[in-house]
Amino acid sequence: MPGICIQHKGDLTFVTFAAFNRSGRITHGFTTRRGGFSAPPYDSLNMALHVGDRPDLARANRAAACTAIGINPLHLVAAEQVHGSRVEVVDLKHRGRGALDYATSIPATDALITNIAGLPLASFYADCVPILLYDPVRTCIGLAHAGWRGTVQRIASATVAKMTAVYGCRPVDILAAIGPSIGPCCYQVDLPVQQALAKEFSYWPELLKPLGPHHWLLDLWETNRRVLLDAGVPAEHITVAGLCTACRTDCFFSYRREQGKTGRMASLIMIKE
Repeated sequence: MPGICIQHKGDLTFVTFAAFNRSGRITHGFTTRRGGFSAPPYDSLNMALHVGDRPDLARANRAAACTAIGINPLHLVAAEQVHGSRVEVVDLKHRGRGALDYATSIPATDALITNIAGLPLASFYADCVPILLYDPVRTCIGLAHAGWRGTVQRIASATVAKMTAVYGCRPVDILAAIGPSIGPCCYQVDLPVQQALAKEFSYWPELLKPLGPHHWLLDLWETNRRVLLDAGVPAEHITVAGLCTACRTDCFFSYRREQGKTGRMASLIMIKE
């Protein structure tokens, strides 16, 4: 897909974004499921501490993935993702929160932002939409976790707004990437989801493809792209990976395809020191 890069680091594979790579000022990557230590059904690079995998193996996976892209795994900052729209401003007092123990994660938060070099942000996925943000003018970064609930709550827009308020960003300067997640080919939703979309988005018929009585296929990629556009991020600054996690369980974990018992990929991003 245009705009994305598949990078191999030993046994590990990462999805990265060309627009971010060109800056040379940040390190980032979206992990796949390949190359780690976990046993089925978490095989093999499960990055999450809250899914039932052995914690020592998940920590070993995190250490391997972080080290491969130049991040100290002990410094990771992670949140307790609850499908909401809360954005946390991360500074040095948060360093290591959620890195080794899920209980220390920042509570009830689905987006993180920082402008501190050497402070890595992490969030975790198995079908939900990863949104990575980088402002090369103000040198700040953000991560947002958007399932359908977070998408309807416009968490991508909330993250852009927080970066604007806290760091003085201009949305027109921000680069955004929509990472691998369940695609419009596979994400079937029902009436309550359709009603929530219709209430929030006037253009909802463009986001849903009718599939039968009270069932639709939802395009979360396009929905979040439109949310970013509504927030003022230029279309040419938005990269959509276009990789469906449910189609490609050889590469990615998929909560829906694997019926809830699976691992998680991670979005990792850090401003270089």
